[in-house]
Amino acid sequence: MSHKWVTASDGVRLSVHIDGRDDGPTVVLVHGYPDNSSMWDGVAAELTAKHRVVTYDVRGAGQSDKPSGRSSYRLDQLADDLRAVVEAVQPAGKVHLVAHDWGSIQTWHAVTGDGLRGRIASYTSISGPSLDHAGSWFRAQLTRPTPKRLKNALSQFLHSWYILAFQLPLIPDVLWRTGLLGKQIQRMEPDAAAPEKSDGRHGLELYRANMFTRLSRPAPKPADVPVQVLAPTGDAYVTTPLQTEVARWVPDLRIRRVVGTHWVTRAKPAVVARAAAELIEYVETGAESRGLRRARVGAGRFEHKLVVVTGAGSGIGRATALAFAAEGADVVITDIDPAAAAETLKLLEDHGVAEYTVDSSDGDAVHRFARDVRENHGVPDIVVNNAGIGMSGPFLDTSVEDWERVIDVNLWGVIHGCRAFAPMLAERAEGGQIVNLASAAAYLPSKILTAYATTKSAVLTLSVCLRAELAEHHIGVTAVCPGIVKTNITNTTTFVGVSEEEQRRRQKESSKLYARRGFGPEGVAKDILRAVEKDTAIAPSTPEAKAALVLSRLAPGLLRAAAKLDLTP
Repeated sequence: MSHKWVTASDGVRLSVHIDGRDDGPTVVLVHGYPDNSSMWDGVAAELTAKHRVVTYDVRGAGQSDKPSGRSSYRLDQLADDLRAVVEAVQPAGKVHLVAHDWGSIQTWHAVTGDGLRGRIASYTSISGPSLDHAGSWFRAQLTRPTPKRLKNALSQFLHSWYILAFQLPLIPDVLWRTGLLGKQIQRMEPDAAAPEKSDGRHGLELYRANMFTRLSRPAPKPADVPVQVLAPTGDAYVTTPLQTEVARWVPDLRIRRVVGTHWVTRAKPAVVARAAAELIEYVETGAESRGLRRARVGAGRFEHKLVVVTGAGSGIGRATALAFAAEGADVVITDIDPAAAAETLKLLEDHGVAEYTVDSSDGDAVHRFARDVRENHGVPDIVVNNAGIGMSGPFLDTSVEDWERVIDVNLWGVIHGCRAFAPMLAERAEGGQIVNLASAAAYLPSKILTAYATTKSAVLTLSVCLRAELAEHHIGVTAVCPGIVKTNITNTTTFVGVSEEEQRRRQKESSKLYARRGFGPEGVAKDILRAVEKDTAIAPSTPEAKAALVLSRLAPGLLRAAAKLDLTP
């Protein structure tokens, strides 16, 4: 790592550090308030392997000079500081910018201004809107009000209480000198490092010099470079709408909601670095990652998302894979039958990414499959654990082997899928959805479906519990509960306690019954896509499944009485 001093246009010295590859793309990291450049240590460490990384202490922070006077901290001067750093570290060519909080605010000012026009290759902004954009945004919420806009404006106003407090004379300065304000920030934000008192005290002038003078100005010129906004979902200071509703000023915009707090840069540096590196690589080479394509403003609800569907060789699994593909998703499928999986992949055409032969009851095989998907195709956005088998017959005739088989596939298959993919989704920190195929049998008792219903009830309970656990990661979990659906599951259902001849007869009669019902797997697939879009916890499919769910809550005794009826085909 090398260090140099850069002198700004007004004589202020800025402390600059350069690290990483001399032949890599130059990326300049601009920190916010009340931080200094050390905030980027984790992100920089992730980037140095492929990039030339520049960090600097903005005026008033770290080792840089701390000028007195409010005018020294105006945005025009801050943007000029950034220009001076860029020209010093890279006299020719373009640089990539990544900025956080007040670093983002001043970098927006530079990106939309003229001082660095033609010198910026890309910009990744985190938790810091342009003040000119923010002013226009607030005016739009209040002059063209709707309930949603008023709610957004009120929410941001409540999040911005500290801005008014920082305008007060003396009090904020005293609170910084005593260390009380720094301790309060750490109590509110566990991911924040202990701020330096000097950084906090001098940085107050950022708010006093710029906030109210800039918010009343018209919006600036549009940004003419690719921009990526990383919006932490738990930001206590800048709400998601204020950060992300900027498309009218940014023609080439991507928005990624990152699970984290305001200081996600410290808590999840690998996530921030990966996102920034993807935009840099796209601008440098033209190779656009799926994550960037998915984040493009204007993309469809499932366009460019990666979807994994198990048991996709036929029936609900195949219909679900085709439905997602029709919406522009890229689909990875599995089935225990390689020929059936290959046929589905062919039907998916350009949206079929890969097919695998996987026995969902084999935990090791499922985890190997998940690792292969991650390494070769990326972390999926949606996982549909669909693979399952049917089993019918009295409890007294169901052998231990029968129980083990139906539990291994219907329950353990879902558990294996969740265990293999949920950690990946959580680590990626961009949310996602897990869909587990249960059944109306989960809440509709039947004396001939004891083993099958037990596994599906377990899947339903697993899904509801897992949904609560993964909510903090913004990962939704949906239990889909179909009723009678025309699929080939009836041709392979095991009828316990009967001869081979009787089993074939019952499979044939059940298939006729399901065919007469007339509800195909396409209807379930449609319900699955709707449930994923709305993040529904329990999604019954078919009219009888919906009616049974209502009755299970309002008149469970009626369903228990009906369960005693003889429904053997």
